[in-house]
Amino acid sequence: MSELKESTLVEEHARLSETVSAGTYWMKVVKKGEILRITDLEGNQAADTLFFNANNTEERYHANNTLRMQNNVYIKLGTEIRSNENNVMMKVVADTCGRHDTLGSACSCESNTSRYAHEKRYMHSCRDTFLQGILDWGNGMDKRDQVCNINFFMNVPVDPEGGSDFADGISEAGKYVELEAVMDTLVFVSNCPQLNNPCNGYNPTPVKMTIWEQ
Repeated sequence: MSELKESTLVEEHARLSETVSAGTYWMKVVKKGEILRITDLEGNQAADTLFFNANNTEERYHANNTLRMQNNVYIKLGTEIRSNENNVMMKVVADTCGRHDTLGSACSCESNTSRYAHEKRYMHSCRDTFLQGILDWGNGMDKRDQVCNINFFMNVPVDPEGGSDFADGISEAGKYVELEAVMDTLVFVSNCPQLNNPCNGYNPTPVKMTIWEQ
């Protein structure tokens, strides 16, 4: 389990605080130097998240560069979120949960079918939410801009043999992770609607997004 650290920031001083219902999305630019907090309001939720350079969306989160540079498969305190150009986009500066997944990717109609049952194919999924958000955002972005994502608060343990599985969530109500923007970063969260995954307790719930200027 990674090291935990609480934040000294208080919500009253934030420039933005918004609640994101399960199954909906949040997409904002976090300016260089600002702090973004993602709060798991009720516990056991998964916040699927993508990152783009706000000034050039061809540069975006790259899972391999992020994992290789920190030599660890989990996002943890001190993790540098790296881009496909290996630049640091954001850095984890506070974390009260300690488990964030980089491997499980986003749920889709295909994964709903293969993992759960054929009749689950048409349930809501984060892939659909990402696509809707990207098209709504515009600026030349389309379905090709859906890349691997981070699942904040989602528990996907990896065993010594390299196997992994979706496990019960370990996040509790009020747990949060904070990231400092090292560049102007477009942050895109699909608050997972998944009803079939133990990582969010089979009960999708809201998350809160809070931004502080520095």
